[in-house]
Amino acid sequence: MRTFVIYILLVVIAVSGCASSKGESYVRTGFDFSRVRQVAIVEVTGAIRGEVVKNQVASFFEMELLKKGYAPIERASVQNLLEEQKFQASDITTTQDAAKAGEILNVPAVILVNITEADEDISMNGKMVDVQTGEILWSGYGSGSTGKTLATIVGVAAGAAAGAAVGGDSDEQLAGAIIGGILGGVAGHALSPKEAEQVKKVITKVCENLPIIYQMGPSPPPR
Repeated sequence: MRTFVIYILLVVIAVSGCASSKGESYVRTGFDFSRVRQVAIVEVTGAIRGEVVKNQVASFFEMELLKKGYAPIERASVQNLLEEQKFQASDITTTQDAAKAGEILNVPAVILVNITEADEDISMNGKMVDVQTGEILWSGYGSGSTGKTLATIVGVAAGAAAGAAVGGDSDEQLAGAIIGGILGGVAGHALSPKEAEQVKKVITKVCENLPIIYQMGPSPPPR
């Protein structure tokens, strides 16, 4: 049984060590992005739970937008303005809906973020939508490891191994304990500092080819 646990750990270590961030994006040919300065991230949807994590993801996107010279509206302000007009995030199901939200916010373009996978790996895409026409101006995709699986499995496997040594569980029971612990740990896990760094890397890949309208440098250090 101990051999079984060691085998599982070795497999996970090998898989975790191979992951890296990657991405691609495309822009509408011929569009003058200098016309788009102020933007709003109107929704973060997909395989994540809780406003705290959504706000983190939105904040990371805001940083990338700032680097490219855009002026994103703070997510809290976006939510408040939409709520005042009784426009819910659940109402945004198409690019046309996103454009309507942009009209309420009085911005030329809006950003939609969708998390398609969020376990040990994370995948996401972003879209910039023209508020006037509802057309997609930019679309980007990125994926990478969150770095959470190894820590989860090591803890669960260690506990399962100790339990097996004392209680004499079968291999099937041990495998079930490990898999159940992994799924439970991933499902309820919030972004740790390490995971946040990995997610930021993925978002950087998503936005890598987003057109620059004004180059912004890093903030000067405090005196």
